[in-house]
Amino acid sequence: MPPRLQQLGRFGLRGLRIAASTIALIELLRSDWRGGLAASLAWLAFIQVERRLNQLQPDNADGEAD
Repeated sequence: MPPRLQQLGRFGLRGLRIAASTIALIELLRSDWRGGLAASLAWLAFIQVERRLNQLQPDNADGEAD
């Protein structure tokens, strides 16, 4: 995958993660338990995907050889 596309995908994933955690917090504060739980599970799923992507990433973050 081209590095630029990979960088854009990681940025999008980070945005989804932040949005899901924010929505979860707001829904739980409003006592909407189903919405809060669903957003919390989405947030956890995004965290797991991000961690797995980081494990697959080579040591050099730029993708360039030294």
